Amino acid sequence: MTVWDDLVGQEQVSAQLGAAARDADALVTAVADRSAGSGAPPPPAPEASRMTHAWLFTGPPGSGGPTAARAFAAALQCVSPDRALGGVPGCGFCDGCHTSLIGTHADVQIVRTDLLSIGVKDTRELVRRAQLSPAVGRWQVIVLEDADRLTEGAGNVLLKAVEEPAPRTVWLLCAPSVDDVLPTIRSRCRHLTLRTPPVEAVADVLIRRDGIEPEAAMAAARATQGHIGRARKLATDPRARARRAAVVRMPLRVSDVGGCLKAAQELIDAATEDAKEVSEELDVKETEELKAALGAAQGGRMPRGTAGVMKDLEDRQKRRRTRTQRDSLDLALTELTGFYRDVLALQLGSRLAIANADAGDALDRLARESTPEATLRRIDAISACRAALDSNVAPLLAVEAMTMALRTG
Repeated sequence: MTVWDDLVGQEQVSAQLGAAARDADALVTAVADRSAGSGAPPPPAPEASRMTHAWLFTGPPGSGGPTAARAFAAALQCVSPDRALGGVPGCGFCDGCHTSLIGTHADVQIVRTDLLSIGVKDTRELVRRAQLSPAVGRWQVIVLEDADRLTEGAGNVLLKAVEEPAPRTVWLLCAPSVDDVLPTIRSRCRHLTLRTPPVEAVADVLIRRDGIEPEAAMAAARATQGHIGRARKLATDPRARARRAAVVRMPLRVSDVGGCLKAAQELIDAATEDAKEVSEELDVKETEELKAALGAAQGGRMPRGTAGVMKDLEDRQKRRRTRTQRDSLDLALTELTGFYRDVLALQLGSRLAIANADAGDALDRLARESTPEATLRRIDAISACRAALDSNVAPLLAVEAMTMALRTG
């Protein structure tokens, strides 16, 4: 197993990153040899190298941008003897690869956020770290998995670091599309586009790595249209399957105003419950750890001057719950879009790549009872709901407007 094995269906991207990792290894080795006085030739000129200091990984959700960035980070830190013999760095088993992949390497910083945005303060801390020389590894690597969540101010702070990088610092930015990143930043990055993995490739990974039965693996991969993370959750979590089943039943329940409003409320309730499940245990743990660090007295009484710190934690936890709810809603809307896409395919006479084969009766019924034009209008209504949520419209209002537009009566 190498670090590249987790890049499902991304053979071209793997080859490009492997070539860049080999050039990066040659650059570091040549510099080390010159410092040691070996007389080795200088490293290749930048224009001749496939390595650069800033990369932007984009692709649809589930395509594996963060996975590609972490694999590349591990390959840059690879210390396997094989790489010195011309092999592609990224063996997967040496100390550099292993610690990079599990997130404990001293020179690999993996940044992801459970909040709605990444602000200036956090970005300045990243930029400060990026100026440091590698402590134990070959490169200082910053993996920013949610580059699309940078505020405008945070993006401007990052721009300076990307424009004038430290000699052995590499920035790996991940976003759904190039439009989600400031133009001034993306123009200074090498861009790699990942594709949605084939359903068969995702199913193979679930079978081989997660031990899932072939039939269940194929059903989950098909239902999620190649989204690796969602496919794994759908195949292993009964609650995820129950929630998806409720979502794909919704189109048959919105025949009148009462049904529309009830369906909207149930979607919001399910998303709120998801957020509660995710945050409840984590909130308690964080609160107790902070209280202990601040020297809380027996019985939970806090020292003077600590109220502001506790309030900051409560605010952060509230923002995290908000994002979790939004993410849960977005997943439901994605599944609903997939359902209507299948309806449209049937109306146009195609049964190829139907994602919701387990809801065949509902698909056939809606395909018969409506027109392609009506189905397209419903898909547009779902897109409008997602846009409204992104604009901070009250979730219940946005979802109610959508379900009213989905009415079949």
